[in-house]
Amino acid sequence: MLDSLRSIVQEVNTADHLQSVLDITVARVQDTMGTEVCSIYLRESTQGRYVFSATEGLNKEFVGKISMAPTEGLVGQVAAREEPLNLENAESHPQFLFMPGIGEERYSAFLGVPIIHQRNVLGVLVIQQQTRRRFDEDDEAFLVTVSAQLAGVIAHAQATGLLVALDDSGERQGSARFRGVAGAPGIAIGHAIVVAPTADLNSVPMRRSKDIQDELDFFHECLEAVREDIKALGRKLATRLAKEERALFDVYLSMLADDALAAEVDVHILQGEWAQGALSKVILKHVRTFEMMEDAYLKERATDVKDLGRRVLSYLQAANSGPVDYPERTVLVGEELTASMLGEVPPENLVGLISVRGSSNSHVAILARSMGIPTVMGAVDLPYTQIEGSEIILDGYNGHVYFNPSAELQHRFQTIYEEELQFSKELEALKDEPCVTTDDYRLPLWVNTGLQADIARSLDRGAEGVGLFRTEVPFLLRERFPSEEEQRKIYRDQLEAFAPMPVTMRTLDVGGDKSLPYFPIEEDNPFLGWRGIRVTLDHPEIFLVQVRAMMKANAGLGNLRIMLPMISSVPELEEALELIYRAHDELVEELDFELELPLIGVMVEVPAAVYQARQFAKRVGFLSVGSNDLTQYLLAVDRNNARVADIYQTFHPAVLQALQHVVNDGHAEGRKVSICGELAGEPGAAVLLMAMGYDVLSMNATTLPKVKSVIRNISMKKAKEMLAHVMTLENAAEIREYMEQSIQESSSQRLAKAMMVDSAH
Repeated sequence: MLDSLRSIVQEVNTADHLQSVLDITVARVQDTMGTEVCSIYLRESTQGRYVFSATEGLNKEFVGKISMAPTEGLVGQVAAREEPLNLENAESHPQFLFMPGIGEERYSAFLGVPIIHQRNVLGVLVIQQQTRRRFDEDDEAFLVTVSAQLAGVIAHAQATGLLVALDDSGERQGSARFRGVAGAPGIAIGHAIVVAPTADLNSVPMRRSKDIQDELDFFHECLEAVREDIKALGRKLATRLAKEERALFDVYLSMLADDALAAEVDVHILQGEWAQGALSKVILKHVRTFEMMEDAYLKERATDVKDLGRRVLSYLQAANSGPVDYPERTVLVGEELTASMLGEVPPENLVGLISVRGSSNSHVAILARSMGIPTVMGAVDLPYTQIEGSEIILDGYNGHVYFNPSAELQHRFQTIYEEELQFSKELEALKDEPCVTTDDYRLPLWVNTGLQADIARSLDRGAEGVGLFRTEVPFLLRERFPSEEEQRKIYRDQLEAFAPMPVTMRTLDVGGDKSLPYFPIEEDNPFLGWRGIRVTLDHPEIFLVQVRAMMKANAGLGNLRIMLPMISSVPELEEALELIYRAHDELVEELDFELELPLIGVMVEVPAAVYQARQFAKRVGFLSVGSNDLTQYLLAVDRNNARVADIYQTFHPAVLQALQHVVNDGHAEGRKVSICGELAGEPGAAVLLMAMGYDVLSMNATTLPKVKSVIRNISMKKAKEMLAHVMTLENAAEIREYMEQSIQESSSQRLAKAMMVDSAH
């Protein structure tokens, strides 16, 4: 059965559109299970009716022509209960609905299972037989397994099917909406530019060629270059390989012949596709064909075809590696966007980001929020390779992407966008105003930075200090470790720009979702692996250079604070402190003048640190909570995984209780406690954090004015009342809803927008 399942999934994956997926599924399931009927009913999006969409065994003339309401028939029963329904005599069931014409009146035995993707019922998969009997447990288990395996494929095929093919002029005719996860708030209206890793056949965007003949000539030039590479490789290995093994190079050359794979690519280019897209289509089609073969030798040939395709693609991409022409309003789209990809786009042109992978707490989403770029993460069903150049509306509040939107939709979002701009201008007036509650409680608001551009943005918004300078960002943007002097200059710029205000520099925090290209860390479970302080303690040569550069940069300014990430035990902290003291002593001796030892603090971001906060506070000058990772570890939710994004809940009662515990223990030792995670930038959460007693809130510069506007319109007395009530609530949804309502009551309707997601669209 497992082999049959793999075969079905592999074959379905080769289908090029939704109807093929459905037809292959019903045919293969009917054959594998030996049943007389297999059908699929798909849920349509407007009224939720279940449409008779594919069948093997019933009347195919009715496919797409008949449907039933969500609560009608046995299909509706399966969908509503979200579990299998196994009947010996279907007609005797009270929910049975006779549908004339499709021919199911002859069949008694019925087994239906729901097709569910990301908690949404997409449809129902049904098998039927004439003989009155209950299908056995093996049949039911297999059908459930098939349904679970195919749900994602069907969802993706549905999404792809929404993108109508290019017409003769190259214009997209369809429009569609895709769901993701809200990554950074805001509305972006622009054109999609797809970025892809080098030589990745699966990530090549579909484009039209500007000149068909030029594209053909270009393809064959690259093809000839790969042929020459294969010949040279064959000659180089001639003396080391047996005659039979050398013949493999002849096979490669025959595959690359003008009348083989090349001829198929030519056909697509002649139809107007660019060479990279045409090559990708042809190679992937053949790879899937070979992978489906039962013969082990032939199945292995899929690797050969893929290798040849990558070689040709590398040449095509290398020749096209000149500067990209980014349009005026670029929405950058990719399977997994990185900080370096953002850096390639002129800042004035970049208006939005869409990442197929990742969640709202991925590193790139955090950067996007600090830069004020509307972002959607985890758009897993978006056929991103097919939207190059298309008009896009990105809703960073609700995590929606609108492809080729209608004029009415454009007008609606343009209105929202203009309201945003006006509201931002109103908030700018708060720049020089203190963050003081209505009953005169003063709460300092600091910023999280990492890029050079963050300096001006932060100061423009009235930041009173830096609660987190992500020192790994300059490391990520280089091809090697920066030298001590290079680091000193970077740190000096930050310290001088904010002086005399404090600047908190976190020591190098790589690992997890932040890997340096020249220092890769590959682990099965990176978030529980070698990251943060664990890396730098294992490499004191990196750690010592960094803290020396920080302390040199601080000379004559005195506004540096050093913060240690991912500390999970007292011995770990003491080892790090010993290295810092050593670096300080060495510098004093080298420079021959008194050099101030900066204030040193610990990030509380693992559960162990929550319960050792008091012990840490005895040894350092301050504590700062990293709420992003703390939430991840407390809830056992990978913050980059879009599948579990819904249960990454910053208002979870356990998270709030941990936050209160940390501030209480820090204050018990007379230490100030701040928070520098994304939670601090949520206006509703900021009110609760203030009530808990946090001394400083640090956030991205974009959200700072919104937080300030809410704090200035509420009293500390009211905030403490809200916190007391919140601590009695048992789930995150209740807490968030209560906070939104309370903020509305405490602020004007205009200011309430600072916290609430616009749900009108």
